[in-house]
Amino acid sequence: MKVKIEKIDHIGIAVKDLEAKIALWEGILGIKAGKIEELPERGVKLAHLHVPHSPTVELVTPLNEQAAVARFLAERGEGIHHFCFLVKNIESAFKELKKKGVQFVQDKPYLGAGGSRIIFIHPRSLGGVLIELKEEKRQKGKLLRRPIQRVDG
Repeated sequence: MKVKIEKIDHIGIAVKDLEAKIALWEGILGIKAGKIEELPERGVKLAHLHVPHSPTVELVTPLNEQAAVARFLAERGEGIHHFCFLVKNIESAFKELKKKGVQFVQDKPYLGAGGSRIIFIHPRSLGGVLIELKEEKRQKGKLLRRPIQRVDG
């Protein structure tokens, strides 16, 4: 069985000051951000910048020094952190890639932003690039898309 990538969902960019970077992107490029979401279990806070008919840009900042993004920022500074591919079934994609010898950062898929399920492929498996696989949240067989909301203030 082959893993089916549906599309590029987003490009993750590590930032030190989320609110300042949202203002920068909105001010310079006019790209509007959705709501800011905190994921304490992952130690991150993030917002998606929405470009019509395109992947979103995910600005992500650490909530604490233990977060993987904090280590990334300390070692490399701000910049592109990962690419995220949307898959229909994350469990089957995970199992198929494991069979092919792909290494993952986590032991199994887990809860991501907006109720999605995600897992990261270790950079050593794909030429130094961190890849996130994401299955969007479903309810009664239907996809629940992320609502596009403007950040207040």
